[in-house]
Amino acid sequence: MSFSPNIARLQPSATIAVSTLARTLKAEGRDIIDLSAGEPDFPTPDWIAQAGIDAIREGRTRYTPAPGIPELRAAVASSSLRQAAPGWSLDGGSVVVSNGAKQALFNACFSLFGVSDEIIVGTPYWTSYPEIVWLTGADTVFVAGDEARDFRLTPDDLERVRTPRTRGLILCSPSNPSGVVYSLEELSAIASWAKSHNITVISDEIYRRIYFGGADGDQAPGLLQLDPGVLGRWVVIDGVSKAYAMTGWRIGYSISPADVAGQISALQSQTTSNPSAPAQYAALAALSDPARTDVAVRTMVSAFRRRRNLVVEGFRSMLPHLPVLDPMGAFYLFIRIDGETGPETPNSAAWCSRVLEETGVALVPGVAFGDDRFARLSYATSDDLLEEAIRRLAARSA
Repeated sequence: MSFSPNIARLQPSATIAVSTLARTLKAEGRDIIDLSAGEPDFPTPDWIAQAGIDAIREGRTRYTPAPGIPELRAAVASSSLRQAAPGWSLDGGSVVVSNGAKQALFNACFSLFGVSDEIIVGTPYWTSYPEIVWLTGADTVFVAGDEARDFRLTPDDLERVRTPRTRGLILCSPSNPSGVVYSLEELSAIASWAKSHNITVISDEIYRRIYFGGADGDQAPGLLQLDPGVLGRWVVIDGVSKAYAMTGWRIGYSISPADVAGQISALQSQTTSNPSAPAQYAALAALSDPARTDVAVRTMVSAFRRRRNLVVEGFRSMLPHLPVLDPMGAFYLFIRIDGETGPETPNSAAWCSRVLEETGVALVPGVAFGDDRFARLSYATSDDLLEEAIRRLAARSA
């Protein structure tokens, strides 16, 4: 059967593929520790889940406006303003609620970019960025920051690859896959560079609340913490999946100037239309009671911080030949594994396959993120499983 050229180059998500393989092996009776999935292991907080149940029981199960219910869009704007710099003015007209942050990202790219455009993506990157850019007809231009800076980009890095065709830049902070976080000063410098060249910055901030670099409850720096005058064209991508343990509810959103939001809304009205109505009401409960939600988030972040310390210290003491980046957010450890590659394991995919076969520990090969020298570990699981995984990896290397 022949297929449309629209999907000729499209590749399935590598992270989902590894997670699926791990589940298959586990179902066959293998003792598998799956550290591949980017999903919190906590349940959705009770009152948030109850709000979704109540919405179903109360009959709020019909179509909603394509960009989401007004109350939720207003709550997103209000929540964003609590952390924003002075001078920002946001309302529900700047928000489009989508079926997860991935759709929000696709909507933004598809609305802003097209054939002959070039979009800069920093390496390492989340696996879907180049695929989404390709689906718009645009070309991805990859650039890596200095490894001594944990790959964080500077205006000089970006200027090195800019051409007259450059229309966009996709940032992710805290980063998936590395956990690296940009400082506010670094974001300001990049935003100023982008504005001077009329380049749209799309900032993926889905992990922003899972941050280890400040006081308890602090969020990682984001675009809306910059002075509004620093920014030109911009879109912020966020959602409730990671910070509120709501991955399966599929609620993400974009925040952007009203004219951009209007185009994104029009696109969504012709594709999926509105996200699930009960899920929107659950997300509304999460965002409209910040005092209660903040307690739940701090509890989860505290656990992620402890697990982060466990895996970083475990690798540095028991697996020193596999260097790791120092993650300041999200829940990933980026491990440099090319010191163990060779004729039998020539790349990260082969290395991860061998590790899975020998130890039962499932990791994601770095080639999925644009850097074949690395592998990614998700520490969004229990301390006991993380400790056992490190013991198995260390025993393999002994």
